[in-house]
Parts: sequence; C-alpha cells; structure tokens
Amino acid sequence: MDNNSLALQGKVALVTGAAKRIGANIARTLHSQGACVVIHYGHSAEAAERLVRELNEIRNNSSLSYQASLGDVSALKNMIAEVTSLTGGLDVLVNNASSFYPTPIGKVTETDWTTLFDSNLKGPLFLSQAAAPYLREAGGCIVNMVDIHAKRPLHEHSVYCAAKAGLIMLTQSLAQELGPEIRVNAVAPGIILWPEVDQNSDAQNELVSRTALKQEGCPNDIARTVLFLVKDANYITGQVIAVDGGRTLFQ
Repeated sequence: MDNNSLALQGKVALVTGAAKRIGANIARTLHSQGACVVIHYGHSAEAAERLVRELNEIRNNSSLSYQASLGDVSALKNMIAEVTSLTGGLDVLVNNASSFYPTPIGKVTETDWTTLFDSNLKGPLFLSQAAAPYLREAGGCIVNMVDIHAKRPLHEHSVYCAAKAGLIMLTQSLAQELGPEIRVNAVAPGIILWPEVDQNSDAQNELVSRTALKQEGCPNDIARTVLFLVKDANYITGQVIAVDGGRTLFQ
C-alpha cells in the first residue's frame, strides 16, 4: 500500500464494541487508512485478540485491545488514561458498542434499563468526557452510533429507542459544547446486520421491501461513512447521517 494513501497515519482511534460485526469493520477501515486502532470489548476477548493479531500482522504495533464495562465510569476513565499513555494521545473516538433486545411494556425490568442505557448512552457520555481533553489537543472527533429507530420507534423496543434518542441529543449537545476543537457526529444504520437471534425470513424480506433501494446494507457501508466523518468532514458537526437505503422515506 502506498503510504501516501494512509490519511490517518499517526492518528489513534478508539472504537468501542470493536471485536465483532460492525465495530470490527470500522476498526479495519480506520486501520487501513493508517490509524493505530484500540479495540475495546466487553465480553468478546477471543474475538478482540484475534482482530488485534490480524491488524498487527498488517502493520506491527498498530493495534491493541482493552476490556471495560461501559457502565463503570471509573473503568472508562482508566481506559482513556491507559490508552493515551500507551499510544501518546487520542484523535478519534467511535462510540459503537450497543446492547439491543426487545423490552415489551409490562415486562421491562430495571436491569433492562441499566443494560440498554449503559451501552447506548451512559458509556458514550462518560467516555466522551474522559477523552475530551485529548481530542481537544489533537483537534479530533467523536462519532456516535445511533439508529434510525431513535426517531422512529421500533415496536416493543421502548428502552432501546429511548437510549438511542438520548444519544442523538448527546451528539448535538457535545458538538455545541466541544466545538470548535472537536467535531461530534453520528451515524444511524438501517438494515445492516440482523440481530444474532433467529429471525423470520418473511419478516426480513418485508422490511427490506420498505426501503427505497430494496436491499440490505452491509457493515462496510457504515464503516465508510464513519471514515468519511473522521477524514473528510472538516466542516460537519452535530449531524446524524442515516445509512438506511431510504428506509426512513417510508412508514
């Protein structure tokens, strides 16, 4: 690879929930542009270490992993402190980690609330707060992973949708408060990856039919959008980009 194409060479990116699925694609994409990538994970230690080895085989000492609970504020502060000590700074924070499952009214528990808000709102807030001094020094950016259902409720997912709606407001509030040094934006995926549970194929096909492009997206669609916001969007902040194939054009 031509080093002149490594637009993020010398930059450090921390991606939460990066061991698998969309997070791993984001990590690979930022790494392909020269970034040193920190792979945060909660429980997927084996997958995280496998990805770190993969990236370090491409470029030596270009990736490391870090485990932290997104609901533990002290652990998040420690992660930022240790990561910046090891890498020398921080340029990009991608708040990608997310819990997702239904919470039908009548069956919602306090544990559901804590689990869904920890990963989708509490973690991003306290990570952004801890990272802000380093991002400010670097003129860096934050990208939050929201959801098209932050604005359009998903049936029986009231807690998840509320948390993601909060993350949109957090994105806008942080953009206002942390500018001009730090840009803060969000990406709202549509049909990209199905949940890791059994799905009804007829229901999936019906959802796909209600997109303008009549097809599912893929993790790279999200990763490329994150890369755009990191690398090429110097005059964009406080915005949410829907990557949904036109799903939000329909009821």
